[in-house]
Amino acid sequence: MGLLDGKRILVTGVLTDQSIAFHVARLAQEQGATVILTSFGRTMGLTRRSSGRLPAEAPIVELDVTNEEHLAALADHVREHVDGLDGVLHSIGFAPEAALGGNFLNTSWADAGTAVHVSAYSLKALAVAASPLMSAGGSVVGLDFDATVAWPKYDWMGVAKAAFESTARYLARDLGPRGIRVNLVAAGPIRTMAAKSIPGFDDFEAVWSSRAPLAWDLDDPVPAAKACVALFSDWFPATTGEIIHVDGGVHSQGA
Repeated sequence: MGLLDGKRILVTGVLTDQSIAFHVARLAQEQGATVILTSFGRTMGLTRRSSGRLPAEAPIVELDVTNEEHLAALADHVREHVDGLDGVLHSIGFAPEAALGGNFLNTSWADAGTAVHVSAYSLKALAVAASPLMSAGGSVVGLDFDATVAWPKYDWMGVAKAAFESTARYLARDLGPRGIRVNLVAAGPIRTMAAKSIPGFDDFEAVWSSRAPLAWDLDDPVPAAKACVALFSDWFPATTGEIIHVDGGVHSQGA
């Protein structure tokens, strides 16, 4: 028996097979789940190719989390493939170039607002859009990056991640009575397509290379993916509002 036998999981953010989201989808299928992916626009082709690399090709529904029409239609589109959901993975983040790279003091609200909308508010938007499919409860899991400190050149994405963490706590409060758990996995840096677009990503590599009590492989997204799959399972029935660190232990160490 697999850890997720019979479960139905919606996975956002699958672009390439290097991504954490891809390995969440892969492991979820291997553990018995039915997986549905989301994508939109120019990324649809990338998601479609990655879906073909999964153990079983997964259907893809269109979803731009900043598009109210897409959010309103999400439940109906998912029901074309499954009759409900037991889990949702939020693996979505974006900040304009002007909001990153050491430009914090000069970033306009338009650029900062985009980062917060796409990377933080979208967790609420996605959870609310999916909640009609989770009448029997379930698990929402978001991919995080530690927001307790200021990171070099991370700037407004760091602010957005702090808002993301707070959003998860409020969702845990408001969705808990419906039996829906909301937790985050704070992963260490992984050389994904998204990470490589962050100016100064090499600075993160240096931190983890020198400070992780456990060895940290920047090319291995599987440990973080395993944590997500565990949170989708029935083995965390009373855990919500939590941040699980999968970072080799760096969060626990002083400078």
